[in-house]
Amino acid sequence: QVQLVESGGGLVQAGGSLRLSCSASGSIFSITSMGWYRQAPGKQRELVASITSGGTTNYADSVKGRFTISRDNAENNLRMVGLKPEDTAIYYCNARIFAIDYWGQGTQVTVSS
Repeated sequence: QVQLVESGGGLVQAGGSLRLSCSASGSIFSITSMGWYRQAPGKQRELVASITSGGTTNYADSVKGRFTISRDNAENNLRMVGLKPEDTAIYYCNARIFAIDYWGQGTQVTVSS
């Protein structure tokens, strides 16, 4: 079992920056990957970025070059720069132990134009 707690969301103007953090507790040494997903109103939840235990990263095309994911043991951070209104969504931290997904409660990111 893994528990995830996110922080760092908020309201920012277009072009601004935010950093999201996710702290994991529980069976953290069993985590095979961590990442961030987002869900905008009326849309499906989508992958934003992920990082494996070996450090391999993966990004959605829409955020490449603007978002950076990093991980330090039980904490996972998402640095977001050059934010756009279309980045507005609830962002969820994810941790995966093999085929089992664990989710945080979500944090709202709102980008005004």
